[in-house]
Amino acid sequence: MMDITVILIYYSEQSALNKALSSMNKISSRIKSILVFHEPKTSLHLNSHRGLYGRTQFIATGDHGTGETLNDTIMKLTTPYILFLQGTDYLSPSLDKDALKLPLVKTVLGTIYHNRNIAIHLPLLVSTSRMKKEKFLSSFQLPFKEALLPAWLANVEESQQLIKDNLVKQARKNTSANTIEKLRFMQKYQVKHSKTVNPTVSVLITNYNMGKYVETAIVSCLLQTDPFDKILIMDDGSTDTSYDQILQWEDGKQVKVFKKKNEGKARALNELLAYVSSDFIVELDADDWLDADAASVIKKYAADLPSNISVLYGNFRKWKQLTEDVLFKGLAKGTTVKGITDLLSYRFPLGPRIYRTTLLKKAGGFPIIDFENGRLFEDVSVLCRLIKTSRFHYQDFTVYNVREHKESITKNNDEKWDDFLKMLKT
Repeated sequence: MMDITVILIYYSEQSALNKALSSMNKISSRIKSILVFHEPKTSLHLNSHRGLYGRTQFIATGDHGTGETLNDTIMKLTTPYILFLQGTDYLSPSLDKDALKLPLVKTVLGTIYHNRNIAIHLPLLVSTSRMKKEKFLSSFQLPFKEALLPAWLANVEESQQLIKDNLVKQARKNTSANTIEKLRFMQKYQVKHSKTVNPTVSVLITNYNMGKYVETAIVSCLLQTDPFDKILIMDDGSTDTSYDQILQWEDGKQVKVFKKKNEGKARALNELLAYVSSDFIVELDADDWLDADAASVIKKYAADLPSNISVLYGNFRKWKQLTEDVLFKGLAKGTTVKGITDLLSYRFPLGPRIYRTTLLKKAGGFPIIDFENGRLFEDVSVLCRLIKTSRFHYQDFTVYNVREHKESITKNNDEKWDDFLKMLKT
């Protein structure tokens, strides 16, 4: 019975694709078709002598990437099951074809990808009906393409998953620092979900023309192992399509979206601050993103903070935005800040910045200073205000990802930093 459609994604090497296709021969009696999704510039072909030649089709991904192209294609499939392989994957030579079966109570048969000491759960055989209900995220909503399958699996209840090892092998494993850091990030998607009541933590996001990146920020707040109390988003008078992109995520409960004329980030944050009722606030830039365990880690360290601590902070990862990918640049470790001198000599940005709501509101929120009419360095301005009356606490944790790119407002105003410091000291 031909009950499987095979979907291959992210194959860039002909030899890896050939190995994947060859591994299909042992289950050829179950395969109705093989769909190879590839980027338009990728040059791949199929040798006509292969047994599954007549059942294999190449499909170029669209402008929104693999996720949306997959969603459109899957809606048209009629087989009960879909089998996914990616990159350099191929079915294990020791695979028993009877292993590719789903119990009636399960909708996903998953496998485990091993690289060094990291293990990532990936969907292998999936019920097509489940795929039509639980769609893939687009390239605008994920930090990098490799997160497509793990992020999808993160939304599948554990009771619906059957995870088995040794079903899939890799023709080649990439052990670069960039790949390993991506794997560490994706590994957090599979942490068991929980819900901690106290302390409560909300996220504030302000957006100005970050249509390329803002959905990644929002989705990272939603794909949490422990949910945030609220996700409050202010569009600061964007002139691109980002407000419409943001609006689709509003649910009136956890996610609330607002819009105002463009007056700068400090004013936008202050307007959001009026809607915050949680104990703590995470400030997330619209072009950055959080790890999947950010809420649980922040709650853990915020729970026992002395009441005079106004800011909890840690480390962050730095990523450089490339044309169609991000490149890991390194980990920026935080250091202890005891006073204004330490603060002004700090290698900014200090982050992630987790504010105690009561102390931030008591201090008057984010100051609107005369320098550049309050449109720059609002993070430093508010920290300078808070450290005069309260203390900061550094903790060695990493849940925040900074994206370096050419559209960054701060990066484009680096030359104004010295003038800003002079203003503070006068």
